[in-house]
Parts: sequence; C-alpha cells; structure tokens
Amino acid sequence: MDFRRAAVSFLFRLIINIICKMDCREYVKALLKNKPMIVAFNHINFLEVPVLVGYSHPLYVTGLAKKETWDSLIFSFIFNTYRAIPIDRSGSFIKAFKLMRKRVNEGYFMCIAPEGKRSVDGILRHGKAGIIQFAIDENLPILPTAHYGGENIWKNIKRFKRTPFCFRAGKPFRIKFEGQPGKEEREQILTEVMGQMAVLLPERMRGVYAEQAVAFKAGRKCKYLEFIQ
Repeated sequence: MDFRRAAVSFLFRLIINIICKMDCREYVKALLKNKPMIVAFNHINFLEVPVLVGYSHPLYVTGLAKKETWDSLIFSFIFNTYRAIPIDRSGSFIKAFKLMRKRVNEGYFMCIAPEGKRSVDGILRHGKAGIIQFAIDENLPILPTAHYGGENIWKNIKRFKRTPFCFRAGKPFRIKFEGQPGKEEREQILTEVMGQMAVLLPERMRGVYAEQAVAFKAGRKCKYLEFIQ
C-alpha cells in the first residue's frame, strides 16, 4: 500500500505541476512541524485532494468523501489508496466519526472541509459545525488552511495557461471547551474557526467571514481558540 500511495502521490504532483504553478510550501511546512491533527480547508473543486495528499507525501493524510465517490472505479482506487472515509450524507455520522478517530490514532492527518459543499467560485461559504464536536471530543488541534487560484483552473486550461495556485496554512489551535456546546456556543466557535481560515484568503474570497478576518488580522483575541506555539 505504501508503494501504491507513493506512486499515486508522484502522479498527482506531476500532473498538477503541468497545469499549475504551485506554492504549497506553507502547508507542507505546517504538517512537518506538527503531529497528526485536523486539517480544515476551504472547498472549491477537484484540485484540493491531489494537493492535500500528493504534496504531503510521505506523511499520512486522509479525509472524508461522499460515499457515492466509490461508485467510480478510478475514484474508488484513489480514495482507498489514501484510506479515505465515506460519508452518508442522508444518515448518521457516528460510523464515520469512529473511523476518523481510528485514522488519527494510526498517524493520519484528517482533512475536513467545514463548508461541506464546493463553492466553485472560491468565495468562502458558511461552515457546518460537525468539525467542532469531533475536535472537542478527541482533544484534537485544528490546522487552518486555505487555498486560492484553483477556482480559475478550467478557464486557464482552455487558454493553455498554467494556473497560479497557492495553498496556505495558519497557526494550529485547540478549542477551549469541555463537554457539548449549545447551539449558540457552537456557532460562535465555528465562526472563530472559519475566521482563521478566512484570514488566509484574499479579501475578495472571505465571503461571510470577511468581518471576522479583518478583526483577527487587527489583533482581536479568540474566546474559544487556544493557539499552539
């Protein structure tokens, strides 16, 4: 399996370097400095998976994907290579959470897109709070990451142009909360988490978290996040 993972990662990097001008040094450096944790990223298009797993090799990185992905032989092969976790969006996430816990204990960084669905245009959408309870229950740090440039991939491919693609990483943090937060607290925590991702994006892409990004860049303290030095 390790040889297969290495081969697929090499192929990913080869293809991406042909169609993109990659800058993911910040992301790779952040992974190398930290132990397995949650990697929160913004969800735009298909480029994220090859970058997240391909450029992090030989570190172990995996994530979540809708169960329908396994209906395709090609995608099934790729996601099984990285031991991805299927999500049944119409049912309970309990089984998925158990597998997520198992993967992290096995040494995998767990990639999660809090937005859930792709934004396509790259503008950050409202996040979902599933990541919050999982991070609290498992006492797992979160590494905020964000990427931009890839939203222009199809336009540039048609023009035979390489796409500048930047993948950034912020400071990892833990959520300071014991037990299960109520609805209002959960939303406040989520806003702080998404705000840390928004800080890493250009202003035009910060979407509903633009105000939080400006405030955090200006030095506002987070109530529920404890940053790891």
